[in-house]
Amino acid sequence: MDPTTNARGYEEKLQKGSARYLYLPAMVAALGGLLFGYDTAVINGAIVFIKQQFALSDSQTEIAASSLLLGCVVGASVAAFTSDRFGRKRVLLGAAALFTISSVGAALPRDLIQFALARLVGGVAIGIASTLSPLYIAEISPARNRGLLVSLNQLAIVTGILLSYSVNYLLTGAGPSNWRWMFASAALPSAGFLLTLLFIPESPRWLMQKGREQEAEHFLAQIVGPQAAAREIEAIRAALSEESGDLLDPTFRKALIVAILIALFSQFTGINTIIYYGSIVFLEHVPHQTASTALWANVIIGAINFAATIVGMLLIDRSGRKPLLMSAFAGMALSLVAVSAAVHFQVAGTIVLIFVLTYVACFAVGVGTGTWVVMAEICPTRVRGRAMSLATVCLWCGTLLVTLTFLSLVNLFTASGAFLLYATIAVAAFLFVWRMIPETKGRTLEEIEKWWLTHKR
Repeated sequence: MDPTTNARGYEEKLQKGSARYLYLPAMVAALGGLLFGYDTAVINGAIVFIKQQFALSDSQTEIAASSLLLGCVVGASVAAFTSDRFGRKRVLLGAAALFTISSVGAALPRDLIQFALARLVGGVAIGIASTLSPLYIAEISPARNRGLLVSLNQLAIVTGILLSYSVNYLLTGAGPSNWRWMFASAALPSAGFLLTLLFIPESPRWLMQKGREQEAEHFLAQIVGPQAAAREIEAIRAALSEESGDLLDPTFRKALIVAILIALFSQFTGINTIIYYGSIVFLEHVPHQTASTALWANVIIGAINFAATIVGMLLIDRSGRKPLLMSAFAGMALSLVAVSAAVHFQVAGTIVLIFVLTYVACFAVGVGTGTWVVMAEICPTRVRGRAMSLATVCLWCGTLLVTLTFLSLVNLFTASGAFLLYATIAVAAFLFVWRMIPETKGRTLEEIEKWWLTHKR
């Protein structure tokens, strides 16, 4: 081949940038999502055995399941000012260290209080990672595939959920201390997350905020090429110069409210009743179930969650955020009505599982992927860390509220009534997306910011 042709081709690649510099940092950041999914979902199988070993009441069981979520609220709150001050990467490193400590600590307790404290530490790590992993990915991603890449974090979350369900099922017969090994198994990926974070660059938009334009432009040039990087740097600089930095600036208040409400709707539609209490639901409200069959149902749920998330990732940059969210909430509402009826009439466990799988699939395709993407991209650069943190705090508050009240709602309204309540909220979520959320597909973060400027009312 002609050397001149080879040289020209190499020069063209330099001008276009390399996907390697984009995908590797995105995948490392998404490991935070994997640990998020693993640590939140591992309780689903373990709670059955913890409840037996510590002789927990329903209210104590809710505390055991919810202690992690209180930590998530704290972690998401801390992520705001720490990431704006110290950078996305450094704070993620702190979260990785907390993941490792918690996974070991949750395997060693002798009573409920010690267990709850260890899970609280893990919750702080999850709160930080759930805020900063999608935020970091959004800030390094080009507009054309930002939805796909931010959804990579959601794929990592559901991968973690599936892994935890599989480990729980495999350890079912490992004796009375099996739940301890379920938690300890997260130590290895936690240490891996900590090590790989050392090798990724800082967010270019955070670097721009700190006046480190040369570093930001160098990283962007590796991804999109020097010419496109120069244009993007100019757009970021212009956007930063126009922003007030006030989280409650009237111009962007509506964007913040949208981010908060979509976060709350994603939780108030009840997905974590299945993620955290699925084994208890099948054991206590579906005929002829054992601990083994309930945990096996969790594995199937996790597999469907994983597969449907991949479908959502492929669709989000094609169909757009808004159509995907609307379709998902509509499908969830119908599925929840079916689950409610199936539980009420005590139909066969297979039928209940099918309706639950439909519900989980609808969530994973649209809500699981779309919520994190919208939250990560909808607010302006100067306040994005704080806005994402506040929205994530609200998301975890919603998760905590649902987790703390589910068993009580079941006692008050029956399981059928509880699922019917979540179906009603899913209808409200559909109407909210239809009326309030703009389509952001294919727009740069700075273009989204300009849209809010022209739609102040």
